[in-house]
Amino acid sequence: MMPRRFRQPTSGRRSREGRSPVSFSWSSVLVRQSLAATLLAAAGTANAQGSRTPLAPGLTVITNVHVIPMTDRAVIRDAAVLVRNGRVERVGPARQVGVPNGARVIDGKGGYLIPGLSDMHTHLYADQYIPDTVGRAEVGVMLANGITTARLMIGTPAQLALRRDIEAGRVLGPNLWTASPHLSGRPDTNARVVRTPDEGRAAVRELGPAGYDFIKITNFVPPDAYEAVMDEANKGGFRVDGHINAGVSVARAAALGQHQQHLDGWFEEILADSVTTRASLTQYGVYDLKRWPSLEAIDERKIAPLAGRVARSKVFVTPTLVLFNTYFAIDASEEAARRLPDWELIPSKFRGAVVKAMANYWSPANLAVRTPERRARYMELRNRIVKALADSGANLVAGSDAPDFMMAMGYPLHRELEALVKAGLSPWQVLSMATRNPADFLGASTEWGTIAPGRRADFVLLAGNPLDDIRHTTRIEATSIGGRWLARAELDAHVEAARRAINPSPD
Repeated sequence: MMPRRFRQPTSGRRSREGRSPVSFSWSSVLVRQSLAATLLAAAGTANAQGSRTPLAPGLTVITNVHVIPMTDRAVIRDAAVLVRNGRVERVGPARQVGVPNGARVIDGKGGYLIPGLSDMHTHLYADQYIPDTVGRAEVGVMLANGITTARLMIGTPAQLALRRDIEAGRVLGPNLWTASPHLSGRPDTNARVVRTPDEGRAAVRELGPAGYDFIKITNFVPPDAYEAVMDEANKGGFRVDGHINAGVSVARAAALGQHQQHLDGWFEEILADSVTTRASLTQYGVYDLKRWPSLEAIDERKIAPLAGRVARSKVFVTPTLVLFNTYFAIDASEEAARRLPDWELIPSKFRGAVVKAMANYWSPANLAVRTPERRARYMELRNRIVKALADSGANLVAGSDAPDFMMAMGYPLHRELEALVKAGLSPWQVLSMATRNPADFLGASTEWGTIAPGRRADFVLLAGNPLDDIRHTTRIEATSIGGRWLARAELDAHVEAARRAINPSPD
C-alpha cells in the first residue's frame, strides 16, 4: 500500500528559556500540596475523561532530580517527587519532601523530570497496513519515547477497543484519545463519504455519539457539506478537528470552531490579492507542479493578521512541521532513513512503497520545478506561520503525524519538537506544546500536563535539560505512566517487541 500523502490527489486516498529563581518558602508550599492531595484523594479516583490508564498502587519517591513541572518557568533543583497510588502527593526540594517509611526510592541520578509528553497527531500502522492486534505493540513504542498521551487522528472500532484495553490495564499504553473515522469527499479507508449537507449531518449524527473523542475531517468535502458538518457538530457538542478544505478559508474554519491540522489553507489565504486562482500548496497541492510558482505570489503581510484571527478564535492548531518540511522540502533520503531508529519499525512492504514514491516525487524532472529555492521558501513560510501563531498567542499543540513516510510511531515527536524550535519558538514554548497545552485542549489539565499535587504520575526522566536544548527530550532514562515506572531496559523491550510484531521473522 502507498503512504497516505504520497498518493496523488486523483486517488482520493487519505487514511491518514530561561529559568526563574525559586525564592519563596517551600515549607508552606509543601503544606498546601499535602492538603491539596488529600482533598483530591477524598474526591475519588481518576476522572473518566482525563485519566485513561490505571494508577499504580504504592508509595514511591523519586530523588536526586531536577524537576521541570511546567506549572511555570521555574526549575526545581535538587528535588524529589513523592507519588502515592499513581498520583503526585508532594514535589519540591528533596530535604523538604523527605522519604516516608516503606516508600520505594528511585534515584534520578541528577536527571531532569518533565511531565509526560503528548503526541497530538499520530496514527497506527494497525489502522490499515498490519493486523489490528499489532496496535498493542505500537503503543509500547510511544511509551518508550516518553509519550504518555496520544491522540489517534483517524479512528476505527479497533482503536476504541484498544482504548478500553488500556483503560482496563489489559494493555500497557498511553492515555489514548481517538478521532472518528474521517469525513472525506471521496471513498477512502476508514472514511465516511460526505459530498452533500445531508450526508454531512448524517455522518455527525452517526459518529458523534459512537464513543470517539471528536469528529475528524480530511479532504475533498464541498463547502456546503462542510458548513452542515460544523453546524450539526456544534449543535451536538462534538468537536471537529482536521484539514481545511478547498473553498473553506482558515478564518472561516476558525470562526466555526474547527481545530486545525498541518497549516492547511494558509498558503492559499496569504496569496496576494492580485492572484485570481486561489490554488497553492496545501495537502495534495504539493504534487501539482503548476502550483509551486504560487510561492512567488505570497503576501507575507497577511500572515500576522490571520494568525491573530486564529488566536482570537481559541481553536487549537497542530502544525506537524517535521513531516511536511522534511518530505516535501528537505528531501529525506533512504540512506538517512536507514540511520533512524524508526527504520526497523516500518512494515517492510510499506518501506518499499515509500522508497518508490519518494523516487518519483524527487525525480530530476520534478525538481526542475520544485527547485531548491522554492522548497526552501515553502519551509520558510511554514516556519513563519507557526512563529506568527505563537507570537499571537494561538493555542498550539505538538503532533508528529506519524507513522507516515519514513517515520514510525514515537520517535518523530522529538524531531517535531526540534523543528518547532528551529521555527523560532523557545524550548519552553515547545515543551508546553507537548505537555500543558494538550492537557488544556483535552480538558485534562487537572489530571496531567504538569507535575503538581493531585496530578497523575505521568513523567519522563531525561539525562539533560530540554530547556537548554530541546533535543534532550530524546535522552530518556525512564517513563512513568500513572505511577508505573518503566526504566530504560523495559522501554527497550517494548520497542523490540514492536519490531518483532510489525516485521515478524519468516517461519
